[in-house]
Amino acid sequence: MTTEELQTLVLTTLDSNDSIDDTKELKGSDGKEVDQLALLGALKSLADKEMVKYNTIENEIWVLTEEGNEIVDKGSHEAIVFEAIPASEEGISISELQKLLGDSGKIGQGRAFKNKWINKKGGNLIRIVDSIIDQPRIDLDIIRSTGKHPDPKVPTELKKRKLCDKHKIISYSVTKGPQFSLTIKKQARDITFEMLQSGEWKKANFKNYNFDALGIPPSGGHLHPLMKVREELRQIFFEMGFEEMPTNRFVESSFWNFDALFQPQQHPARDAHDTFFLKDPAVGTQFPTEYLERVKKVHSVGGYGSNGYGYDWKIEEAQKLLLRTHTTAVSSFMLYNLAQKEFKPVKYFSIDRVFRNETVDATHLAEFNQVEGVIADKGLALGDLIGFMETFFEKMGIKKLRFKPAYNPYTEPSMEIFSYHEGLGKWVEIGNSGMFRPEMLEPMGLDPEVRVIAWGLGLERPTMIKYGIENIRELLGHKVNLTMIENNPICAFDLI
Repeated sequence: MTTEELQTLVLTTLDSNDSIDDTKELKGSDGKEVDQLALLGALKSLADKEMVKYNTIENEIWVLTEEGNEIVDKGSHEAIVFEAIPASEEGISISELQKLLGDSGKIGQGRAFKNKWINKKGGNLIRIVDSIIDQPRIDLDIIRSTGKHPDPKVPTELKKRKLCDKHKIISYSVTKGPQFSLTIKKQARDITFEMLQSGEWKKANFKNYNFDALGIPPSGGHLHPLMKVREELRQIFFEMGFEEMPTNRFVESSFWNFDALFQPQQHPARDAHDTFFLKDPAVGTQFPTEYLERVKKVHSVGGYGSNGYGYDWKIEEAQKLLLRTHTTAVSSFMLYNLAQKEFKPVKYFSIDRVFRNETVDATHLAEFNQVEGVIADKGLALGDLIGFMETFFEKMGIKKLRFKPAYNPYTEPSMEIFSYHEGLGKWVEIGNSGMFRPEMLEPMGLDPEVRVIAWGLGLERPTMIKYGIENIRELLGHKVNLTMIENNPICAFDLI
């Protein structure tokens, strides 16, 4: 029955009888008992309108289990065993009885012996009484019919045999309220603009508000594990005196992403298989003219102590727009701006997304977050880079480091960074580093004595290790389990 039908049934019954002593007696139009849980919703709605008053009635009844119902229908196990044994002096063998009754025979034999209904003679079972009274069947039948038993000890004993169980039954007594009526008036929930304009609010029947109700707790937002680790890294950088670079520009020109970093235009990284190029707009044209010419010259014929790459540098390649492949594109722009004013030592860092045209698998996505640090000062050397990285990674709880020589187009010397992974029991690569080349820095206008050391690492790998995530697609993308984001604790590196 619907809520409206239940409300109508309650009101019409009250109109005829003035009260309802127990709603268990209510019957629907189909003659079936009313669902008390559904009825409670209807009563609450009517009580809110002061049309009825109701009280809860709690009753405990005994209900038969499946086995108990079977005993009422077929007899107890012990009675079935007794009936299966012939009345003759020979009786029946235990094996034959077992074949005849199965598991029921096993259960019934013990109780039949206990009741002194049967005994053993030779290898057979025989009756030792002429007739029996199947008391469990009689008691269970009474319980099934009335929900109780005259002797309260009986249901308790039958419960031990798992033949019945106690259930709590909730019902209600109902009386008329001060606003009793057979017609249910719709109550207004809120004062509307139209009510205020017309004055209808003065006559409207408003729904009562429960100002003591706590309400539903709002589901607040949760920080993604990447954002937790990112914030931890940001605090390390700030603690070490770094300034955060503005990285809110995902689209870059090939000039700032590649050319300004002294990366040749024939480099494989510029291939469409590795980089996402834009179609519309496809090119950018706003570059510092003098700087662009110096970059063109150092690529084509060399300069600043370098022979360059010796190829015909094309502006058309530099103008191509792309999704930045590394945040070093931002670093090159920041260093160029630094060169346009009186030099002072700086420490820059950034943590933001970059994009690579890579095949997605368990450890690679087409986009990821790069953590980058850059220090510019006069007289810096490779030892400063190694010492600084040891301090930086130690603050992350990483103390075992190794450095391996490597090649990068825009750093010389260059080093890959390895850390010993206690869980895997081996050295794993965690980042890359180096000193920016003069071919990159001097065309910007920086003093030849200025050295720039830099290093970078991914954000996803330390996050996956920290949170025990094996597949990167469970960290980012449509397969992410939102419960994982809600339940994971705030990240904290094992700081020294």
